[in-house]
Amino acid sequence: MTLPTDVAPNAPIRVLIAEDEPHLGTILEQFLVARGFNVFTVRDGQHALDVMRLEQFDVALLDIVMPGLDGLDVLRQVREDPSPPEVIIITGNGTIETAISALKLGAYDFLSKPYRMAEIEELVRRAWEKRVLARDNARLHTLQARQDSSGRTGAPAFVTQYAPLQAVVSLIERVAPSSSPVLISGESGTGKDLVARQLHHWSGRAHAPFVDLNCAAIAEQMLETELFGVERGAFPGAERRTAGLLELATGGTLYLDNVADLDLRLQAKLMRALETGSFYRVGGTQKVDVDVRIVAATTRDLGRMVASGDFRDDFLHRINTIRIQLPALRERSVDVPLLAEHFLSIFGGPTPPRLTAEAMSVLERYRWPGNVRELRNVIERAALLASSGTIEARDLPLGPEIGAAARLTPAQSLTLAELERRHIESVLHRTNWHQGRASELLGISPKTLYRKIREYGFRRPERGEEGTP
Repeated sequence: MTLPTDVAPNAPIRVLIAEDEPHLGTILEQFLVARGFNVFTVRDGQHALDVMRLEQFDVALLDIVMPGLDGLDVLRQVREDPSPPEVIIITGNGTIETAISALKLGAYDFLSKPYRMAEIEELVRRAWEKRVLARDNARLHTLQARQDSSGRTGAPAFVTQYAPLQAVVSLIERVAPSSSPVLISGESGTGKDLVARQLHHWSGRAHAPFVDLNCAAIAEQMLETELFGVERGAFPGAERRTAGLLELATGGTLYLDNVADLDLRLQAKLMRALETGSFYRVGGTQKVDVDVRIVAATTRDLGRMVASGDFRDDFLHRINTIRIQLPALRERSVDVPLLAEHFLSIFGGPTPPRLTAEAMSVLERYRWPGNVRELRNVIERAALLASSGTIEARDLPLGPEIGAAARLTPAQSLTLAELERRHIESVLHRTNWHQGRASELLGISPKTLYRKIREYGFRRPERGEEGTP
């Protein structure tokens, strides 16, 4: 008799038996084990409640009359837990009143002694099927809500006529059916999340969750619990067991954006979880089995980070089985008109405004440090503010310095770093140094914006200085 751990979807049905008659409990346990169930048996109600809060079970068989807490007390308390098992109440002197009480408290069914073993087996299997159906429906509703909120019902597609990017799309289609880890490289805003969603959508895991985590958006001290979950009582404030994203993604895809921001210790822990197929929640002592495909993304040179000791070489090899490199928008300027018209069709309403030839020329010459995400934001804003049915060059929210730089001849062109510096400075001024709005317009994370502000030596104007409200 072993205590079951959290396991993969195809694992045996996990059953808890709470029966104070040792002989009857042993017989029932042996019968269910012989039929392939994973069974754990206890002799009293309090022990049953404690075990159910340590580990997850699919079905619990609870005798009503037990020392301490009776079966109904246990049922009443366990139904308040986040993921309780289906409960079958068993009693030696059943009455209609007891049955009604059990069902009102959420029991799956009620069984009176003496019962036939085959009857128990059938009831347990039906209870398990109900639990699986409820879990799948909840997962489906979650995925549907995500799709509805993003306006997408399937995998979004790249809009491109740039041959190297078309080759990338072909590569995505070829590798999607495998479960091999994928590392996506590219500047911010090039569409790394789009690649991750396509890999999931075209894989055999499309029916399971797609879970994404932006490693740069969460404080380092919270990343571990976010990834691996936490057991009840692991630290002050941990009042219940919480599943981590790695556990929630089981059967599906876990997308780690900005993977370079994972610290070395978490890299080692995640690598071991992927290699062994199991891990421990924070504060936990029981292994949790996991089957997940990792898709990671980065804007940074992980090879250089390995050389400097800021990234683990073995972890890089673990996530870098397949490498996909996305081009910057300035490298695929042939796509700018195509993308601009595409975004106008999305944001322009029933009768989208028209870009003038001068406006399109500005868009084509601009260097797009924020890549496709920045182009999307620019077109969305211009479409919303267009009043005459056309969008002029002056209507494009590129900032006065950047707008001018975009129209320079090649001989007068500024360096990419200078273009980026001026663009960030312009957006900061336009948003009155609201870094949340500025990072959204720029298509970069707040953490990256903060790093750029320090890198370029920007200083927030004091109130009352020229140009400040």
